[in-house]
Amino acid sequence: MRFFNTAGPVNCNKHYCLSPLSRFDLAEVLSLIRQEKYFVLHAPRQSGKTSCLFALNDHLDRGGEFHALYINVEPGQTARDDVKRGIRAVLTQLAYAIEEKFPGSQVPGQIYTAIEEKGEDTALTAILTDFCKTLDKPLVLFIDEIDALVGDTLISVLRQLRAGYTKRPELFPSTVILCGVRDVRDYRILSGSEKMIITGGSAFNVKAKSLRLGNFTEEETRSLLLEHTKETGQVFEENALKSIWSLTKGQPWLVNALAYETCFELEEGKARNNPITDFLVEQAKENLIIRRVTHLDQLADKLKEERVRRVIEPILTGDIYEGMLRSDDIEYVKDLGLITQAPNGEISILNRIYQEIIPRQLSWESQSGMALRQAWFVNEDGRLNVSRLIQEFQQFFREHSESWIERFQYREAGPHILLQAFLQRIVNGGGRVDREYGLGRTRTDLFIRWPLKDGTVQRVVIELKILHKSREQTIKDGMAQITGYADRCGADEAYLIIFDRRLRVPWEEKIFCEDLMHDGWRVTIFGM
Repeated sequence: MRFFNTAGPVNCNKHYCLSPLSRFDLAEVLSLIRQEKYFVLHAPRQSGKTSCLFALNDHLDRGGEFHALYINVEPGQTARDDVKRGIRAVLTQLAYAIEEKFPGSQVPGQIYTAIEEKGEDTALTAILTDFCKTLDKPLVLFIDEIDALVGDTLISVLRQLRAGYTKRPELFPSTVILCGVRDVRDYRILSGSEKMIITGGSAFNVKAKSLRLGNFTEEETRSLLLEHTKETGQVFEENALKSIWSLTKGQPWLVNALAYETCFELEEGKARNNPITDFLVEQAKENLIIRRVTHLDQLADKLKEERVRRVIEPILTGDIYEGMLRSDDIEYVKDLGLITQAPNGEISILNRIYQEIIPRQLSWESQSGMALRQAWFVNEDGRLNVSRLIQEFQQFFREHSESWIERFQYREAGPHILLQAFLQRIVNGGGRVDREYGLGRTRTDLFIRWPLKDGTVQRVVIELKILHKSREQTIKDGMAQITGYADRCGADEAYLIIFDRRLRVPWEEKIFCEDLMHDGWRVTIFGM
């Protein structure tokens, strides 16, 4: 029985899979190889990079035109600036690969003495030269996890590959493919020995091209999911397929993890006669987030980096702060897989799961420290009393916002984070909060769905805005925005929250509550 793969390279005999060779332009890659080019294949973590390298390696072996060799240099990561130790780790991985694929080769035996005889600064070049002398065909070398190497070790590997470049194809690999999260051009490597920053582009200036492995398309996502239907007969309802696409936007690990949780972990999903519904998919999504699975935890950890904050914070608030956005920061966060950029330059969080995990991660400590009970805000008929909840938050914000926000790294987004922590603490386990936010939207929209006793659903929209203009203009803009959002969501209630961050304005002036009508909608406005 096959299943959705959530760990390690894909094996199509064991896992539902798309052909890894279909994930990139094979003709372009083969053309680069035949032209003896050195190039980079990069993509965010758990996107299928290693699976693609394995498949390309096998394809070249079957073609008979080249020898192909794959090594993973991650074991050298802990060496950092200890070049001797780092090169020894890289050469050891090379020895293992040669012994496995070319049994009888004498080169692995030379590897263990190469550092002492040649020195760590030339040992890699020397061993690759000696190995290529023994081959009857050009060598294509795949180096995976190249950006796991750090500092002087990484600089040494890149420079030794560059040093041997002119000897290809007879005396050095005709093609080297470096694989990692980022384009080598964007590496900024701190050299411990040279006491300066070395860019990857200068250390490896023989790179011909950088190829980025994309996410699954919507069609590819459906094809992968329908492999399960072909295997088991269990069908995905159309809304479930749409939900998986919306939640993941084709991020390969997320697609597989969400499908595995739905079909192989949830009791209702494990019964093959039950169709997979969007309700099950949402339940599976919530399980992944609550469990803080490694993929999401790794991304959440990146939020602590200052260059990530500079991109994510204005997306959270919808505002652009002068001097905040830098092109290299945007490229870095794109390479991490957190954001996507449209052809017109618009930047947004990649998918709905990341949209949820980012504010929830940033508000995790706040949420845990709030002494709130869901029962306080649920009426006797089971409806969520959102007005009372926001009134309680309004008082909480007045009393505690300064001390709480002071602890946040994302201070500009502090009010949004604090409100969402408050809300999530109440809604958790009962309903669901969807979030919409993006650069330049000037607002954050929250959509609460709260199931009721009679089987219906209470739908509430809340819009968060920072006051930049006058109160009157901010309310006018917000009313037009939230009524459109409420109409789109089919909401029962609409609330507009305006945060006034001006220090000179007293709280008596900031705090207010009023009801206004717009386009047939009654909107309750809270100021704080």
